[in-house]
Amino acid sequence: MPFMKGAAPVRRTVKYLTSGKLVLKDRVKIFSVNYNVHGDHHAGARDFVFWHLPQIQYKNPEVQVVTFKNMTPSPFVRCYFDDGKQMLIDVDSRTREEIMEHLIKVVGKSKEQLHSEEVSAEKKDNPANFGYGCDRKCICEIPGQLPCPGVVPLPFHMRGKYKWEQSS
Repeated sequence: MPFMKGAAPVRRTVKYLTSGKLVLKDRVKIFSVNYNVHGDHHAGARDFVFWHLPQIQYKNPEVQVVTFKNMTPSPFVRCYFDDGKQMLIDVDSRTREEIMEHLIKVVGKSKEQLHSEEVSAEKKDNPANFGYGCDRKCICEIPGQLPCPGVVPLPFHMRGKYKWEQSS
């Protein structure tokens, strides 16, 4: 498989991408990370970009994610909001886990908010559903369907015992 080649190909699997913890707030429109490829105090930002940035892009498709390499003396994350404001987050000498925890607290949605959005996203009043707990108890209530065999008997050509046992 060609997608399993390169450095840490697990980063391109759907299971890995969906396991990301950071879902940005709706107000965040641009998420930028500035870091250098050399230097000990940039190591956490480099690891964060390598391991967590694909997850952030997958979980937040409406947010523009930008990285700037070798343009700053100290690493930082900048978030641009829809009202024109910006938030600057210093990630100097932090590990990738510390950066992720801090971003979840500052610009991420809370677990309660994620849970409430997940529940509201489930469409429970689908008109195609029928059975216990739905609007229709039986498919025969939908216009154009055959009535229940208990109310109106099925035609002989739809019954198995007449269709398969015609020799007797």
